[in-house]
Amino acid sequence: MGLSIEWRNPLRIVSFCLFVMMMLTTSAVEAKVRHYKWEVKYQFQSPDCFRKLVIGINGKTPGPTIIAQQGDTIIVELKNSLLTENVAIHWHGIRQIGTPWSDGTEGVTQCPILPGDTFFYKFVVDRPGSYLYHAHYGMQREAGLYGSIRVAVPDGVVEPFTYDYDRTIILNDWYHKSTYEQATGLSSKPFVWVGEPQSLLIHGRGKFNCSSPTIGSSDTCNTTNPQCAPYTLTVVPGKTIRIRLSSLTALSALNFEIEGHNLTVVEADGHFVEPFVVKNINVYSGETYSVLVKADQDPSRNYWLASNVISRKPATPTGLGILNYYPNHPSNYPPSTPPTGPLWNDSDYRLAQSLKIKAHPSHIIAPPVETDRVIILLNTQNEIDGFRRWSVNNVSFNLPHTPYLIALKEKLRHKIVQPNPNATASNAIYRLKFNSTVDIVLQNGNSMVPNTSETHPWHLHGHDFWVLGHGKGKFDPMEDPKKYNLVNPIMKNTVPVHSYGWTALRYIADNPGVWAFHCHIEAHFYMGMGVVIEEGVEKVGKLPTSIMGCGETKSLIRP
Repeated sequence: MGLSIEWRNPLRIVSFCLFVMMMLTTSAVEAKVRHYKWEVKYQFQSPDCFRKLVIGINGKTPGPTIIAQQGDTIIVELKNSLLTENVAIHWHGIRQIGTPWSDGTEGVTQCPILPGDTFFYKFVVDRPGSYLYHAHYGMQREAGLYGSIRVAVPDGVVEPFTYDYDRTIILNDWYHKSTYEQATGLSSKPFVWVGEPQSLLIHGRGKFNCSSPTIGSSDTCNTTNPQCAPYTLTVVPGKTIRIRLSSLTALSALNFEIEGHNLTVVEADGHFVEPFVVKNINVYSGETYSVLVKADQDPSRNYWLASNVISRKPATPTGLGILNYYPNHPSNYPPSTPPTGPLWNDSDYRLAQSLKIKAHPSHIIAPPVETDRVIILLNTQNEIDGFRRWSVNNVSFNLPHTPYLIALKEKLRHKIVQPNPNATASNAIYRLKFNSTVDIVLQNGNSMVPNTSETHPWHLHGHDFWVLGHGKGKFDPMEDPKKYNLVNPIMKNTVPVHSYGWTALRYIADNPGVWAFHCHIEAHFYMGMGVVIEEGVEKVGKLPTSIMGCGETKSLIRP
């Protein structure tokens, strides 16, 4: 039914023709195989001047940027040198068409990579854009295991905007407590919340106040450590730079600003945007944007890059970097006061930006005009047996010991039932008809803190979805769909549902596999805020034995 609906839509036909033309162009140039050899291990570093254990790749955090062209095959040879800890890496925004076992989601698509083992991820980057990778085991992402993926358009294809050069910035928040301490608190009775982060990082660098009375010695925190020197972005006066801006925060929603400069938004999650200009931009965990910045200000000085917390009452200082006008020295601090960003609790401002993001007029992929199924997911916080949990429709999600993809493909289906006597009975999985069109409405409710509704960025693995609309209050299934944008909605893989509001998505269940759909806040997903979606698993090819070895999958490995 989904295909017939698509072909009745003239815009869909035009978009399909453009897609075919692009694929023909891609096939004319032989795709490359790009091989990366990574070692993941713990090491002491000081990203914000405070010395702690971080997880790096080849000694660095953020890790190496994967640079490729549409159609290339990526092979990552990953050695787990954490010694006492498993690992898995998710390729955020890569749809894994034909390779669902490489999605890197422990408990969903693979068994974790054991200490000392080497695992090969292999997948095709099938479309251009700005993407991410990060740990997807426990809460390791916030220990520093993350990086960027940059995919160029094929030779001969022109993007709908121009720029002189291209840079990547990942925004993050940073905790001094280990992920073990945080996870233990979240799993305890009484509940111990992780609290607000100690610092905000701009591409892996921040500045903590080492004179704080909680700091023991200069060995623990040292502001002269070069590892925490401000991130510097150098520009040439008069030139335009493309900044691929993303967020991989563990908790915080962030607002990014470059002092005195406008940002022109041109890409979101790998899709071209109808350009719009902002003074600053809200970036939620898991989102990627491209913004164009022209170096058109007084070239005799440098300017602040600033990252500020929004949607939560800030208890973390502004994250700072430097926009360095060449040939000024990069270490010259700007003479001005850093930007403080918009009001943290201005929900109308945040909603207005979400509503601005629309597909570029020449790159519209129109959604099906009808849907086969509507799923409403209510986001709430609950207590189960005295433990604090996040829940979706009163079901709190737990990852199984036997990954879903293997359990379903190998018919170990008794392993996917998650009994929970304190919540609505559920298999904890949505099984969708292959090629069906599905609407998901994310409805935000209260947390267990009185008069508090938190912003949740939701990320769908294996797919992009159309963002049909955002709204305030309770979703009205009769009236609100009449307001959906079916003309030029943006496609994304991560989207916020705002406080006391709703967000409506539409996607086609056309990628055989088993896919996670979850809140991208580390603590929230750890506490159960997610679901799993299966579609066409019978069409998945033979599973590699390298993803097996845990739970009941041990019986599937033959000598």
